[in-house]
Formats: sequence, C-alpha cells, structure tokens
Amino acid sequence: MIIRKHIRFYGQVQGVGFRYRSYYSALSLGLTGWVQNDWDGSVEMEVQGLEETIDRLLVMLHSERFISIDYFEQNTIPVIDKERKFKVR
Repeated sequence: MIIRKHIRFYGQVQGVGFRYRSYYSALSLGLTGWVQNDWDGSVEMEVQGLEETIDRLLVMLHSERFISIDYFEQNTIPVIDKERKFKVR
C-alpha cells in the first residue's frame, strides 16, 4: 500500500549534502516527493511509496557519513496520485 509522509529532520542536515543524498537515494528506491532546506536549519521532506521502502530511505540517510540527524518528526499525509518523481526544492 502506497503512503505519503511529511518528515522534518533536525541536526547537522544543512550544508552536508542531505538534500542531494535524499534525492539520489529516493530515486534508487523508486520513491516520489520532494526535499527542501528550511529557514530554521531543519530539512523538510514529503516522500511517497511503500512504507518499508520509506523506512529504508531513513536508514540510508542515518548511515551517511557527514549527515548527523539528531531527531525527526513524521506524519502520514494524503497520497498525491499523479506524482511521478522526487525533486530537490
């Protein structure tokens, strides 16, 4: 079952390639959505796909060398039916 999550990441997540690592990882996993830096130093993401695949994306991001995620908040939100790609905003 396809789901969509809104996730906000906190920690050392800006200036370390987080958005582009998210982009390439999401593409490799077949996920759709977007990722962007926010004014407060956090990174915001909406990601859509199978829940276990989204969980794999989170594991991949946590294991990145220069990225340090202190914590993240996530909520399940409505799916966007016609979305076909993942992009960096």
